[in-house]
Amino acid sequence: MYEEGVSSDYPVIAPLREECVYTSCFCEENVWKLCEYIKDQQTCPTDEVYAVFISNERRTIPIWKQKSSRGDEPVIWDYHVVLLHLNKQGQGFIYDLDTTLPFPCPFDVYSGEAFRSDLFLKPEFRRKMRVVPAVTYLQKFASDRSHMKHSNGTWRMPPPSYPCIETAESKMNLDDFISMNANVGCGEVYKLSDFVQHFGVK
Repeated sequence: MYEEGVSSDYPVIAPLREECVYTSCFCEENVWKLCEYIKDQQTCPTDEVYAVFISNERRTIPIWKQKSSRGDEPVIWDYHVVLLHLNKQGQGFIYDLDTTLPFPCPFDVYSGEAFRSDLFLKPEFRRKMRVVPAVTYLQKFASDRSHMKHSNGTWRMPPPSYPCIETAESKMNLDDFISMNANVGCGEVYKLSDFVQHFGVK
């Protein structure tokens, strides 16, 4: 039930990594499906769970310890999405289906290993986080997957097998979630240092 490196006294709120709904390069939908699982299975109160979008104004963010990393090099994503569980004891855990770190991974281990620090990065690579409550994410997020199509309509990567996620209000609002403009979209936007300070071990 528990991956190596995760304390067995921590209640895991998601399926085993290999049993999760997963489509490569559709991290926003993978996390949406995780949120849906937690809500449907009631594995923890949904107000403890958040979708975290990682990006910046240039959409160039390095993340280490990714499955597609080469050695100790980071992967440069335009954005990435992980799930944050902040339990009643104040412990934070990150669920990232694309990491080589444990699943889940203690927040401070993940931030130290995968995010490292912005201090040594050029400004255009510094990360920001949009933290969206899971309930809001399930209610508001929509994607027609058009961002994963070439101009001729062919797929950049094979899409998920289930239907597109949409709401009564929208069929596509992914850009509002990726945007790090605090005046746009849902949730709270943090600089990396503020994010780590706010959600890390006190």
